[in-house]
Amino acid sequence: MIRNDTTTASVTIDFDYIKNLTVAETLAVDRLILDELSSDVVLINQIGHYIIGNGGKRLRPMLLLLVAKSLGRVDDHHLIMAAVIEFIHTATLLHDDVVDESELRRGKESANAVWGNAASVLVGDYLYSSAFEMMVRTNNMRVMEILSKTTTAIAEGEVLQLLNCNNPDTSEEKYLDVIARKTAILFSTATRLAGVISGADSKTEEALAIYGQQLGVAFQLIDDALDYKASTEGLGKNLGDDLAEGKPTLPLIYAIKHGDAQQAKVVIDAIRQGSREAFNEVYAVVKATQAIEYTEQCADQAAARAIESLRDLPDSEYKCALESLARFSVQRDH
Repeated sequence: MIRNDTTTASVTIDFDYIKNLTVAETLAVDRLILDELSSDVVLINQIGHYIIGNGGKRLRPMLLLLVAKSLGRVDDHHLIMAAVIEFIHTATLLHDDVVDESELRRGKESANAVWGNAASVLVGDYLYSSAFEMMVRTNNMRVMEILSKTTTAIAEGEVLQLLNCNNPDTSEEKYLDVIARKTAILFSTATRLAGVISGADSKTEEALAIYGQQLGVAFQLIDDALDYKASTEGLGKNLGDDLAEGKPTLPLIYAIKHGDAQQAKVVIDAIRQGSREAFNEVYAVVKATQAIEYTEQCADQAAARAIESLRDLPDSEYKCALESLARFSVQRDH
């Protein structure tokens, strides 16, 4: 069902099989999430349930649970941390959609499109606060230190991304710095925390953190590639959203660098103007310069590094599942 090797060659990944490896623990996390969302402020309940119940792979909590099971067992602190990770992730989605003025999230109207920006920001703040309230229950200063640094890094990534918007001079290095802080760090935190709570040694903890970081990088790179090759229905958001927001993602950065003067000008002007109307022209340049293929190649390399970081983890079906998730991250079409 799941192949155990370090390549990212195309193989069929049974995502449902992987999910089923943690199904009992995931249900326990879901119950915890619903309990923590209970508030006497009706709007918090409405928006919280709307965004958390609005699909999604629950990938970050699943990673934490799979790592915990690969190290022996899942205890109550693992469940709490899985819920914390999902709360932080959901809070960032609420804030992102406001900053980006997004209208779709996972194929449905975004919370800010339904309730407005102010409500979305405030409920995102509530989820952040709830996450920190929950993490205190572990009574583990190392856990609190990791999560505090994580939320700081995410905020820094958001600000850096904002500074890069409408800036066609953004380098590949600066772009990778943004996604490392904004996206990959929460993957890394999920896998690192599983090791910390399980009492893993420092070498294993660091290897798990590298796995999560590289998986998160691969995941975001494929997201950026999909903005130029998926369908709106499959992607769950409007195609060209990144372009409309003036975000210089890797396909665009590569197209500017490797296109001719006219091709580069098309992309540069579109980034500066934040123009969805230029999508077809930009897509033609991205395709002609093989920018999508380059982005996918970079994602493959990150996924391979993620798999390699697990080499010293004891062999088990959970380790195999973690390797398969790295392959899934670069093979998915949504």
